[in-house]
This record gives sequence, C-alpha cells and structure tokens, in this order.
Amino acid sequence: MRKAWWKPRSDDAADLRDAAGFEGDPPSPAEEAGELVAEALRALPHADESMFGDLVEELAGRAAPSDWPRVANRCLTARLLRSVATAWERGWQPADVVRYVARRRTARHARLATDAIAAEMRSYAATTVGEQWREQLAVLGAEVWWEHDDVHPEAWCAREGVDRTAFVTCAVELVHLLEGLPRLASIGPPPGTPQQDAPIRDRVRDVDQRMLAKVRALLAKAESTEFPEEAEALSARAQKLIARHSIDHALLAAETGDLGGPAGRRVAVDNPYDAPKAVLLTVVADANRCRAVWHRELGFSTVLGFPADLAAVEMLFTSLLVQATAAMVHAGPRRDARGRSRTRSFRHAFLNAYAARIGERLREAADEATSRAAASTDGEDLLPVLAARDQAVELAVGRMFPNLARSRAGSVSNYEGWVAGRAAADLASLNGRSEVTGAFRRS
Repeated sequence: MRKAWWKPRSDDAADLRDAAGFEGDPPSPAEEAGELVAEALRALPHADESMFGDLVEELAGRAAPSDWPRVANRCLTARLLRSVATAWERGWQPADVVRYVARRRTARHARLATDAIAAEMRSYAATTVGEQWREQLAVLGAEVWWEHDDVHPEAWCAREGVDRTAFVTCAVELVHLLEGLPRLASIGPPPGTPQQDAPIRDRVRDVDQRMLAKVRALLAKAESTEFPEEAEALSARAQKLIARHSIDHALLAAETGDLGGPAGRRVAVDNPYDAPKAVLLTVVADANRCRAVWHRELGFSTVLGFPADLAAVEMLFTSLLVQATAAMVHAGPRRDARGRSRTRSFRHAFLNAYAARIGERLREAADEATSRAAASTDGEDLLPVLAARDQAVELAVGRMFPNLARSRAGSVSNYEGWVAGRAAADLASLNGRSEVTGAFRRS
C-alpha cells in the first residue's frame, strides 16, 4: 500500500519524505494553512505557549511562497466566518457574541468579532434577517468597512496599530472561543429564515420605536439631572408612555385574535456585583409580567415576555441600575475600625438591599394597578387577558428551560450597606410605577 503525502517541518523534508517512502502530491498552501490553524487551535487550550507561538509565527511570517499571507488570510477568514455561523446555529445573536467575547477576551477581540459578523451577514438576503437582528447589527456598527476580504487583515492591523502576528493571534483565539460556545435556547429565528410579512393591523407585538425613543430620552434626562424632583417628574412621564403602549398592545392583541406568543431578549448583567444586579432585573421583570433567567457564566439574563413588556423591563432595569450605582458611589468607600477596606462588602449589601426593596415596591404597585384596572374597565374582560398572558409566559419559560432551578440569594455581611441600599430604593424614582405593570389603561 502506498503511503499518502506527509510533509515534516524541517529543512530536510524531501530527504525524509523519500526515506520514509511517502508518495503523492504535496499539500497545497491552503491545506498547509488550514493544518497550521487546526494545530494552533489544539495547542491553545493546553496552554502550550511555546508551540502556539511558533504556529502563530509560521502563519503570520512565512517568507515563502510570496503569496503565503494571502493564503493564510483566506484560511483564517473562512474559519472565522464558519465559527460565526456556528454561533447562530447554537442560538446566539450578534449582541450576545460580541458581549461574551469582550467579557472573556478583550475589546480588540470584540472588534474583530464584529467585523467577522459583518462579513458573515453578507451571505443572507435582507428579507431573511429579522428586525431584532438588524437592530443589534446597527448598534454594534457591524458593517463591512474594508474594500476586499483579502486586505481586511492589513486594514485591521492598521486600524488597531498592531502587526500581523497580533492579528493571527487574535483571530485564532477568537475562533477557539466561538467554536466552544454552549448551545442556548433560541429566542428568535436565525438569519436565513424567511420573515412573515403580516399586515400592519396584525403586528400588535411590534414595539413602537418612536415611543421608545421618547421614553429613552426622558429616562436619560432623569438619570443625569441633579434635581430629584425633576428626575421624578421625567420618570413619571416616561412610565405613563410605557403603560399606555403596553396596555394598548395587550388589549389590541385580544381584540384582534392575535396568536403571537411571548418573545425574548438577552440583557447584560455585568461584573462587578453581578448577583444583586441579576436580582434587580428579576424583580423588574416580574413586575412587568416577564420572567428573567440568569446565565451567570455568560454575563447576561434571558428575559421572556410579550414584546411591549420586554421593552419596559430593559429600560426600567437600566434606569434603576443607573440610579442605584450613582447612589452607591455617592455613599463613598467604607473601612472598618482597623482601617481595612469594607467597600466591596458594603456595595454588595447595598445593591442586594436595593433590589429587595425595589421588588417590594414593584409588587405593591402591581397589586394596586390590578385593582385599579379592574375598577376602571370591565374586569371580566381585562383580567382573563392578563391571566392568559401570564400563563403563556410561564409555558414559554418551561419549554425553553425545562431543567431550570431556583438558586438562593447570596449572603450579606455588611449591615450598613443593607440599610443604605434600602434607603436608596425608597428614594428611587418610581412615581407612576403602578401604571407600568401592564394592568391599567387610561381612557
């Protein structure tokens, strides 16, 4: 039996080949580049820095043949695009990928991931990319800014101010990270899925972007003003807009017989103090007839609910977190009687207490809103609609996370931080919050 071609890496490759009795055509440069990338990926998880460094240098700086950089570039690009497509198949979305890459690697890796996403998205027709994906791509700035894929590495290096070795290292590390992504429950169709073009009347689940823009502007002013009364008034105005929008969607869906169910979105829950931040998101979601599932290792929560309610959750969580962080920082650092820092335990307790107290206030507001809604409208019509939506959300959670387990809240060791956090929650701008629960509609 004739042996297939094997090319040892040494100056005596030909002699060794002949001595070993190997025959056949030598591998093409593209095959060599592919094997080098594969070997680098195998070396990376084993922390074999010496071997990994040698492989990167070979990919980046081989002098001959002269077209080697172009061949290696194409190989790395193809592997990157394939890893991005694999992420979509595993339930990830563009914002999830870039956020996770930045969390596990660096901002430079995240920028390369954004470029790879932009390049991969060219393979999908615009009619097969959903609105949620298009919004994420726009926020990320995922656009093809380079003239041709063959020149992207050089253009990227020039933009980043690094050499080719840095590009190869970054690309291989990014491929390794993306190819190891866990599978997530899908919260929307991936690109390549034909989008249904329903009549405007039936799109009761879509969020009015103009209304959201007004709400964001009001909340931004509320978070930046130095006057509590102004912040409270601005937040109340924003909450009224949210309430009207959310209830309009719920009742219109019932009136038109819309069969659309709950949707989902992923909300970042970042370090430090990610546990109390996740609790805060959970209580905000619960008050808005949504449910939040925290993926601690991935740095985000999946929030399930009806679209208008999801918009309220994300905006209110962000606003309350800004208010909590500002109050926490304003409280300043803490030290014990011996001068040792107690800042971390204080802030951890502060945010836990803040989330707990906000949860109490939101539950009280939700109960009051339900009573007011039943009194001001025909309760026999409204309450079944709300109950049906709650049940639909719970069923969606059960389908997507069949093995979901509740975890106990972490312990708090700083009493001063707990008291300060509850006080800050009492001062948080929540006037009109009862109208945001999706259970009261002004005529």
